[in-house]
Amino acid sequence: MGMIDVGEKPVVKREATAAGQIRLSSGTLTKIREGEIRKGDPLPVAEVAAMNAAKQTHVLIPHCHQIPLDMVRVTFEMDSGGIEARCIVRCRARTGVEMEALVGVTMALNTIWDMVKYLEKDDQGQYPGTMMTDIRVIKKEKG
Repeated sequence: MGMIDVGEKPVVKREATAAGQIRLSSGTLTKIREGEIRKGDPLPVAEVAAMNAAKQTHVLIPHCHQIPLDMVRVTFEMDSGGIEARCIVRCRARTGVEMEALVGVTMALNTIWDMVKYLEKDDQGQYPGTMMTDIRVIKKEKG
């Protein structure tokens, strides 16, 4: 058990793209578009959070290798139901970076939720319409 020994594998270019969505109320989306979120614009904050999280994946997931990342790019698309985040991670390593992309996109979504949660709560302090969904690896490339 433990980490897989990748020492004999060749170092190759690797890239992974992960995506996920956060469903938000139309009122919250309007406030994001109009720059009226109390904590500031959630998208650039979520971008930085995703980059930091991707770089720390080996600390968060016990069997992941520490991989020197060459690039982390985070993008957001807003529609009438919420925001889709995408995290693209690239490196030259002996093992893939899909976990880094997944951790990055998940942290982006968590950060958005944290910054708008005061708008999403109902009268009982619950989040009936807010959810993170469809977190997945879109693409992975090697070589």
